[in-house]
Amino acid sequence: MEALNQISTTLALTMGLAWASGINLYATLFTLGYLANTGNIDLPADLQIVANPLVMGAAGLMYCIEFFADKMPGVDTGWDTIHTFIRIPAGAMLAAGAVGDLNPAVEIAAAILGGGLAAGTHATKAGTRVLINTSPEPFSNWLASIGEDIAVVGGVWACINHPALFLIALVFFILLMIWLLPRIWMGVKKVFRFILGLFQNEHSPSGSNPPH
Repeated sequence: MEALNQISTTLALTMGLAWASGINLYATLFTLGYLANTGNIDLPADLQIVANPLVMGAAGLMYCIEFFADKMPGVDTGWDTIHTFIRIPAGAMLAAGAVGDLNPAVEIAAAILGGGLAAGTHATKAGTRVLINTSPEPFSNWLASIGEDIAVVGGVWACINHPALFLIALVFFILLMIWLLPRIWMGVKKVFRFILGLFQNEHSPSGSNPPH
């Protein structure tokens, strides 16, 4: 029973950090460092660096920047685009670090699964934001951003304190994500086709006399 609990705890931390990193990497790092420094978690050796004050300070600063950038329509999509190259590899690294010093095969497997989960959550977040940005009012954007921040902090806390419940919730999230992503992708393509059409209309010749 103890071994099963240890496995579920490690799995929840591994997948939880990867899932949260795909949404907001800096909130994930800062929350993890805070929980470690307050004695709420004993980090594996490979993750203890996130509790360092310099790392927490950098994560906190970047979170403050993201807090505002993530609530500005259009800016948030640019921010998400740049962070495609940051959140996914960071999620893979955190997942690999969370399994501890087991063996290289386990770490590589964790990195693969963690990177895939981070990619999925990042794509869901970024695609959803593109669709939300088509709304003329900014409030839905703010609500989505604040909701994501709360989900990340709460998710990191839950994967540490209630690993079994977190894993059950994560399964439902993954199923929902699999159902949502194709629909989000279709919506994103429509948005970009509409934007491309506007640019083409602006640059098309106008006012010329029809040929005789």
